[in-house]
Amino acid sequence: MAENVKVVIQGATSIAKTDDNFICATMDWWPTDKCNYNQCPWGKTGILDLNIFRLNAANYFSAFNPLRIRVGGSLQDQVVYNVGRVKNCSRFKKKENGLFGFSEGCLPMKRWDELNNLFYQTGAKVTFGLNALIGRRESKTDKGLWIGDWQSQNAREFMNYTISKGYKIDSYEFGNELCGGGVGARVEAEQYGKDVIALKNLVKELYPDLKIQPKVLGPGGFYDEKWFITFLEVSGRNVVDGITHHIYNLGSGSDSNLITHIQDPFYLNQIAQTYKDVSNVVDKFGPWSGAWVSEAGGAFNSGHKDVSPTFADGFWYLDQLGMTSTFNHKVFCRQTLIGGNYALLNATTFTPNPDYYGALLWHRLMGSTVLSVTQDAEPNLRVYAHCAKKKPGVSLLFINLSKNKRFNVTLSNDENIHTVRRNLESKGAVRPDFEFRGYQKREEYHLTLIDQNIQSDVVVLNEVPLVLTDSLDIPAMDPKFVDASAPISIATHSIVYITIRDFRAPACA
Repeated sequence: MAENVKVVIQGATSIAKTDDNFICATMDWWPTDKCNYNQCPWGKTGILDLNIFRLNAANYFSAFNPLRIRVGGSLQDQVVYNVGRVKNCSRFKKKENGLFGFSEGCLPMKRWDELNNLFYQTGAKVTFGLNALIGRRESKTDKGLWIGDWQSQNAREFMNYTISKGYKIDSYEFGNELCGGGVGARVEAEQYGKDVIALKNLVKELYPDLKIQPKVLGPGGFYDEKWFITFLEVSGRNVVDGITHHIYNLGSGSDSNLITHIQDPFYLNQIAQTYKDVSNVVDKFGPWSGAWVSEAGGAFNSGHKDVSPTFADGFWYLDQLGMTSTFNHKVFCRQTLIGGNYALLNATTFTPNPDYYGALLWHRLMGSTVLSVTQDAEPNLRVYAHCAKKKPGVSLLFINLSKNKRFNVTLSNDENIHTVRRNLESKGAVRPDFEFRGYQKREEYHLTLIDQNIQSDVVVLNEVPLVLTDSLDIPAMDPKFVDASAPISIATHSIVYITIRDFRAPACA
């Protein structure tokens, strides 16, 4: 028996707004010998090693039209750029006392050219993570604290090269995980704020045309309220365009309970306070900017090999997309596009993992206007609502965490809509069409298990397994059309996207 659930969409007003390109994936610097838990899952997938042509990357990027990419990661504060005064260009090497166990590395401009050829072909929107430790030195009295001013010369020469080649950069992010207590290294908030002003001035000098001027993002690390507030107060108005933070709320990639955490609604809810706190700090101290998650892999240290690349991970990932959007976050960057166990693409075969398809459906269906939605207190059924990406209508995401319960969902609109209608009519406006008619057939996309295996790396869409075509293209991902008078049927352990074209919410008008 399926359990009946009533879902109310509060469409009178929106509760938040995302960027049109909310979905983002990262490309990381880790070399082949990055290992955790007696495994080395990166292979040749790091920025310097990835075979872009074997990747058939253009197909995977182009499907998003465009895909937002963040180039960065733990080693970015050890990367120099092989341009101008930098003549020697060495690769990362294991180093016992180096940050994260590695030496400094170098980005050859030939490699930067190859990457940008890919970005240009696919229209990718690129965030590039800059080295924020150049010029600093580690304190002799406070381990892990890096002191001194940032030296911008190498960044200046790198930007000049990038501009001279006509490469488009959407944004520059300053440093990686240097805020608060830091990861590997840290910089005080006052110093960071001072240096990000220097970066902003450099960007304004080299990109005087506001139409193509990249945004400045930071600090790209774990949220620390005091540090974030100080940084924003020091940097001041209109300096930072995006306040970026990182999320690894599932814990260690070696945790044997990870598969349980992913299916536990109360565990998943714990991170909501962080999203709310970041959103509140941005509203109060940086209202000219917006909150971004610039790196989120679920489980840290490359993810979990038997969970992160499987169907089960979608319960965490897609729930995070829904949750962050309700807290007014503009962008969510998945760690990674390729590399480690938590990638959207398989590191060996380069084929999409289940979360790739879940992300692609979000990008195609969920618009930037976020609506409030409530249901009858069934914690295992998660539900999020946005205005549809392509008007008219509303799109919803349902996530059923339960392996035992099925749900039959009926929809209704919030009573406040009638108040909105009356107010408009009293002002002499033409009677607005805000009814939830339910005449047109619903567009439904049901993502389900294959062989009832929650840890499969294959996902089924509307009873058809999603596999690449013979020409290695993304398969068609068409909806099934369902009579609007029938309840929405949510299977056990499933993820469902719904678009209703004749649900006309005022917020989506």
